[in-house]
Amino acid sequence: MNTNSQNPKTGKDFEIAVKAWFEAQFNIRFENNKPFSIGTPPKPHRFDVVSEDNSIVAECKCYSWTETGNVPSAKMGFVNEAVFYLSFIHAASTYIIMKKSVHKRRAETLAEYYFRTNRHLLGDTKVLEYDVEQNIMREIGQ
Repeated sequence: MNTNSQNPKTGKDFEIAVKAWFEAQFNIRFENNKPFSIGTPPKPHRFDVVSEDNSIVAECKCYSWTETGNVPSAKMGFVNEAVFYLSFIHAASTYIIMKKSVHKRRAETLAEYYFRTNRHLLGDTKVLEYDVEQNIMREIGQ
């Protein structure tokens, strides 16, 4: 179990793993924490993983079910916030990348739950689930 002091490192490690997966998949370079100006008036926002040509922009969420199998409700709000920021990026493919999280009390992963309950907010943004241990990325909702 991670303590709160380990959470930033765990999230950063997840972003680095996602970046490496994207680089291998698309055979181009990606950057972590690349700023884009969004909104009116424009204000910079740093996105987690961005291709060197800015054609792919992703936000990473390394969340899991609670220990008892409940939804981490506050964290789901942060996913929605990331979807909102991505909605300002029009000339790119946009993704929410969620760490694969299963729980014995749940019939679906956390990413599947998020997609099922929030798909109306996604627009063109796709939800991907990354299994870090298996190095497998899959699109949710396909």
